[in-house]
Amino acid sequence: MTDPQHVTAAVLVIGNEILSGRTKDANLPFLGAELNKLGIQMREARVVADIESEIIEALNACRAKYDYVFTTGGIGPTHDDITAGCVAKAFGQKLIRNPEAERILRERIAQMGVEVTEARLKMAETPEFADLIDNPVSGAPGFKVENVFVMAGIPRIMQAMFEGAKSQLRRGVTLISVTVGSFIPEGTIATELGLLQDAYPDIDIGSYPFHFDGKPGSNLVFRGPDQARLDEAADRLRDLIRNLGGEPVDDGVVVPKTDD
Repeated sequence: MTDPQHVTAAVLVIGNEILSGRTKDANLPFLGAELNKLGIQMREARVVADIESEIIEALNACRAKYDYVFTTGGIGPTHDDITAGCVAKAFGQKLIRNPEAERILRERIAQMGVEVTEARLKMAETPEFADLIDNPVSGAPGFKVENVFVMAGIPRIMQAMFEGAKSQLRRGVTLISVTVGSFIPEGTIATELGLLQDAYPDIDIGSYPFHFDGKPGSNLVFRGPDQARLDEAADRLRDLIRNLGGEPVDDGVVVPKTDD
């Protein structure tokens, strides 16, 4: 856990389909961006297989270490949707058919004109003391237990659930960023960049190398809560780049994306 100014989170992406490469995860970048808007820093992300012991282990480790944990995936109607049961075991709670969740599901099923089945009602299962998270897209709710938010894996449903849940989140310090790029390779600037990081321990400095138009370079991203400190560090970086014979590019060198 962190001090009142710094709120942290972890994300558990649950599902064999992600690990196999059959499905590309879109939830992690969404959550990273949205959490940062709220001043919540994502500190860890794990992709976990549909294995009960591994989900429980990852969940318990993350919920003890971070202010919030968000899980995506594994709360559907099939046999491999085991997230709800794993969360119940992690918290030492019974897995129940939540009466309110069942009511919501039955109403949605009736609207759809399809059969009520045990598989569909499986999506009403939650830990005994869970609070529901609204799902305006498909009806089947997510849920929250203490600092753990359990959401669907389908991106548009997860995003709708997050929108409804974020009012429950404590805000922290929002990080802002400044980017400076150049055609100076990482290996050339690495030593000076390390010294700059030592001089500004309150700023996270990331290096993103590229090779464009036959020339190597790097975009350097400064992230922190204080605009004045970021600007000061960026000015020092610009001087470093010029001293190494390069020309700094504010907002970074734009490198066209390729299919490679």
